[in-house]
Formats: sequence, C-alpha cells, structure tokens
Amino acid sequence: MKEKKVIVGIDVSKLTLDICVLVDGEIESLVIENGKTPIGRFFTKLGKKHNGARILVAMENTGLYNWNLYSAVEQSGIDVYVINALHLKKSMGLVRGKNDRVDAVRIATFLQLNQQDMSPSLLPDKSMRKLKLLVTHRKRLIKTRTSLRVSAKELSMFKDPELSKSVQASTKKVVTQIEKEILAVEKTINELINSCQEMDHKFKLVTSVPGVGKVLGWELLIKTDLFRAISDPRKLACYAGVVPFEFSSGTSVLRKPRVSVYADRALKKLLHMAALRVIQLDGDLQKYYLRKVAEGKNKMSVINALRNKIVARVSSAINNNRMYQQNLVMS
Repeated sequence: MKEKKVIVGIDVSKLTLDICVLVDGEIESLVIENGKTPIGRFFTKLGKKHNGARILVAMENTGLYNWNLYSAVEQSGIDVYVINALHLKKSMGLVRGKNDRVDAVRIATFLQLNQQDMSPSLLPDKSMRKLKLLVTHRKRLIKTRTSLRVSAKELSMFKDPELSKSVQASTKKVVTQIEKEILAVEKTINELINSCQEMDHKFKLVTSVPGVGKVLGWELLIKTDLFRAISDPRKLACYAGVVPFEFSSGTSVLRKPRVSVYADRALKKLLHMAALRVIQLDGDLQKYYLRKVAEGKNKMSVINALRNKIVARVSSAINNNRMYQQNLVMS
C-alpha cells in the first residue's frame, strides 16, 4: 500500500507564514501568524485532517524568523527540510514574477520532486540558536564600528578643523562603547559554549588545529550544526568554496580547475584568514607553503590548498574525537 504523504511548503516572513498544503496534486493555500501557538494549532488540525499520513514540511532558511517553526515541530515527529534558497532558485528555471503565496507553492513542489534525493534537516537546538544569534550580533557590532572608524578618518579632510575634531571625539566615544559591547558579547558566547558539554568539547577540538581561532571555531560550529549536518571534509570544503572543480567540454572548452562561486562567503573568508595565519607560524603548513612557492606554484593556489588542509584537519579532529597533533611529514 502506497504511503500517503502531505507536503507542506512554507514561505517564512517576520510576521506571517504563507503555507501551501499539497496532497495528491491538490493545493490548499493559507496564511497564518508566525507564532508558536498559531503554528502548533495549524499542525494539530492538519494531523487530525490527514490522520495516518506522513507530513513533510519544507521551508527556506530565513534565520531568526524560522525559530517559531522549529520550536513548534521539533517534538512532533514531522520531517522538516530546510532548503537552500539558491538551490531552490536554480531549480525553478525561467520564471516570471513572485509573491509569498507562489513561493510557498514552489517550495512544496520542489520537495515533492526532490524528496527522494533529500534527507530531513537536523534542526538546531536552543543552544545552537543562541550561539548563532550572539555571533550574528557580534558581526553587526563590528560592522558598525568599522563604519564609524572609516567616517572618522574621512573627517580629517574637512576644512573646518574645530568641527572635525568635535565629531571625531564623539565618534571615538561611540566606538569605545561598541568595543565594550563586543567584549561583553564574546564573554557571553564563551559562557554559552562552556555551559554545553558537547559544544565545549568540539570547540576545543576545532581550535586545536593551527590557524583556527575562536571566530572561525564559532563559525564552523554554527555552519555544521556541531558537525552533525556536515562532518565529511570534502563536503565541508565544497560548502566553504575551497575545492577546485574541472570545467571542460569536448576538445575546445578547457580551462584550469577553479573554485565555485557558490559558497558560504563568511566561512570562506575566515578560512582564508586562517591560511594566511599559518603561513606566519612555524610548522609543517608554513614549510609546505614555502616549498610550493619555491617550486613556482601560484601563491593563491597554494593558499587555497592550505584552506583545504585546515578543513581536513578540523574534520579529522572531530571524526577521530581527539585534539589535533602536528604531523611531521607533509605531502
């Protein structure tokens, strides 16, 4: 007997959820409030209406706005698929126009067509959601601080030195306060990590790898959901955009392998900074870099190789559940 499936596509926004319920080719659309109680009520009614059916829920990752959904379904046994927005967009082909109702239908249709090739997503627990929120808040504070510092420097070109000094002094006070807030947020992040045994253990494993500092460590924990979502080094490297891919067709189209533009740019940037850091540290990675450059290799290609090696070492530390130990021999 064929299993009955109820596919629910949800377009998430700050205040509302546009929902498409897809059953046996029939589409039902509705809008509910984005709150735990309305969401719970909706799924209770849906379960009663389709008693015995398997409910599959698909949504895009909208960060904070998804949290009410996560809280409402995490103990329900419902299979949830969090779809990458770019993956969804590329799958739709040539389309014209959009609105929230249509987007919900497209999300449901995507899951219906691709469900056999997908696995249910692991929903982040409360500790991971808190970590992501704190790290995002820190990024915003740093961005604001940088913007103010740049503006203060530009004032040195202003023709009124008295007014320029006054504004610069005011800016300095604000920057000082922001720096205090950044330190406070970092302290809260450290306390959160220390309070969770699994998170603390894996953070120590990750940061035992040379070049991996606290910021990259936080980002790796978040992007991989404590390495429960991604633990394979190849997949993690692909996600970070540091794996070169072949580009060829027949005998006329052939170019050197290049990294893909489809990547997590924040993680890629942090891995790049880590690679630059290990070049300055005594160790096998520094020796590897110097040797390859001396052989005539392109510096950026060697740096990308270092990014891959860092990812591989992080994954090895996690998968083997032990601190990284410096290798004596490098290939």
